[in-house]
Amino acid sequence: MLDTLYTPISLPMSPGVGYKPQHFSDIMENPGPVEWLEIHAENYMGAGGRPLAQLRHLSEKFAISVHGVGLSIGGEEPLNEEHLSRLRHLCDWLKPASFSEHLAWSTHDSHFLNDLLPLPYTKKTLNRIIEHINRLQEAIGRRMLLENPSSYLAFEESEYGETEFLDEIAKRTGCGLLLDVNNVFVSATNLKVSAREYINSFPLTRVGEIHLGGHDKDVDDYGEPLLIDSHNQKVADSVWTLLDHTLGLSGPRPILIEWDSSIPEWTELANEARRAESALSPVRA
Repeated sequence: MLDTLYTPISLPMSPGVGYKPQHFSDIMENPGPVEWLEIHAENYMGAGGRPLAQLRHLSEKFAISVHGVGLSIGGEEPLNEEHLSRLRHLCDWLKPASFSEHLAWSTHDSHFLNDLLPLPYTKKTLNRIIEHINRLQEAIGRRMLLENPSSYLAFEESEYGETEFLDEIAKRTGCGLLLDVNNVFVSATNLKVSAREYINSFPLTRVGEIHLGGHDKDVDDYGEPLLIDSHNQKVADSVWTLLDHTLGLSGPRPILIEWDSSIPEWTELANEARRAESALSPVRA
């Protein structure tokens, strides 16, 4: 039923990258294996200017994925209707191939917190997120993808495992899932669980997009390994290995390289995309 109501997800089964304006000329002239780009929705909700002009040019050549970071899907308050209206306007003219958001919250009362904060996986939280996703999909007229978080702690009151929680949300809203493999590796290391077992239990048939990014290594107060989802460097070899395991189970999926700070030259980012293409090629074949 949802397929007839909402615009389906239509990204190519190929590598994409998170778009940064300093790469505009390089991307237009020599994109390499990159066939699609991701933008953060909140950066393109203005009325005009160079950012929107560049985005219009890019959308003529590449499929575009819109990634929201400010809706606070898991927040206690209803979704901000003004934010939804601006998001709908962006999606209406851009006609992106995909829209996604995070399983997280970032608002409290009238305050916006510049972070993606974790949630306890309870029935109360589940019902609230379902209500928010239904409202979001209705507002923008398209199916969304929900991204698994990077975790640094677990809640004692959780009543669901994370993969079970995500699967239940998808079943009850019709949304798809965005599987961030780096987030899986970060969370598994921090919580001392198996990343492969997490992937094995993930509802992979619901995955419309896969993300990869870099992380920083640290230690906690007890000297135990602590990984930070930083998006500021190359994807770690261990994450590429986990991707291979994932693709072996899921089959080909659109793969995004995220690199959001300490931005490299285009050639380095394009090389990460080539490595993603190398992972995809045997699976597509």
